[in-house]
Amino acid sequence: MTTEGNTQIAQEGAHQGSEKKSRLFLFLVGIAVVLVIIGIFTLLQRREQYNALAKETEKSAIPTVAVIHPTVEPSQEDLALPSTLQAYVESPIYARTTGYVKKWYHDIGSHVQKGDLLAEIDSPEVDQQLSQARADLGTMQANENLSRITATRFEELIKTDGVSKQEVDNAVGDYAARRAAVASAQANVRRLEELESFKRVYAPFGGVITRRNVDLGNLINAGNGGTAQEMFVLAATDPIRAYVSVPEVYAAAVHTGLGAYLELTQFPGQKFQAKVARTADAIDLSSRTLNTEVDVPNKNGQLLPGGYAQVHLQVGVTGTRLQVPVNALLFRSEGLRAVVVDANHKTHLQQLAIGRDYGTALEVLQGLRPDDWIVLNPPDSLDEGMQVNVKEPPQKPGSGAPGNGTAPSSTSAPANPNGKPSQGEKK
Repeated sequence: MTTEGNTQIAQEGAHQGSEKKSRLFLFLVGIAVVLVIIGIFTLLQRREQYNALAKETEKSAIPTVAVIHPTVEPSQEDLALPSTLQAYVESPIYARTTGYVKKWYHDIGSHVQKGDLLAEIDSPEVDQQLSQARADLGTMQANENLSRITATRFEELIKTDGVSKQEVDNAVGDYAARRAAVASAQANVRRLEELESFKRVYAPFGGVITRRNVDLGNLINAGNGGTAQEMFVLAATDPIRAYVSVPEVYAAAVHTGLGAYLELTQFPGQKFQAKVARTADAIDLSSRTLNTEVDVPNKNGQLLPGGYAQVHLQVGVTGTRLQVPVNALLFRSEGLRAVVVDANHKTHLQQLAIGRDYGTALEVLQGLRPDDWIVLNPPDSLDEGMQVNVKEPPQKPGSGAPGNGTAPSSTSAPANPNGKPSQGEKK
């Protein structure tokens, strides 16, 4: 083989080696590109997962609340308010002398007239003090009489110069002192005689005994201070009175002589006619109500003090009145609030003016509209301007949701031109 052939073979071998290196390089570059693409795809996928997790976390951090509409109350012609019956006159009876209960004559439920004997008290100490005072009075009266005779004689003797002027003055002064001592002793006797009369306890007015706190042999202390205890409680129940707190918005329509009637659960269908006897003529700053007294005839004693009654004042109530359940209210230091949800699912703490209390619900006079959405069972953590999700409250089979519309779900944001949630509109 010639030298040229060898050279050509060497060149071809070198060319083939160069091509193998180029293919290896391209292969490695391709692998690197694929790895970079896979890395970028993985990073993008993880970023998307992180964003989705962040959105889900942010969404779950927003509280979900149930909302309802306020209930529109049916129209009526009178104003119904809760009240507690009270005796027209009620007084505890205390003893005015110290001693032991000798006998009592009337128990609870007894109807007594003014001046009836209720109890007798045995007070031996007062008896002895009265006897001693009368004896002291007799002694002082005897001394006064002797002093008077002496003064009269000295005044006669001075006319004949039988005694000196000084002796006459001493006798007259002693007589005056004796008279003053007699007057003091007489006052002490009268005081003890009064205490002696207090051994008998009389009824100060006609009524019914509602409480008896003593029994035979009990030690009674005079007065109503310290360890003294009331013997009886006497109440006059005809007429009987009821106090009601009239909301400020109705205060102008309430006046003396206004017609009214009472309804009690133990007398279904029965109305006890009454009249407004007087009002406080001032609005209570703490409750924004007018304290009003209603008097009811009670000759047969059907109405009992302490009983619950619904008082109907014939004031001619008009206009729209709303009612909300008590579990839709927030009790804050600044006053009663309801949490209202607007079209953007933002909360607003609405101040309320409350009317009547129905037990499980309250009448709202100011602060809400019929189309407002209010939160049921609002947590204390809710504050002004918070973002919330809303849901329909649970319903019993065959019953509608509270309020006058269907609550929006958490995926809807009902709105109306007034900026409040509205039924059926989607977010």
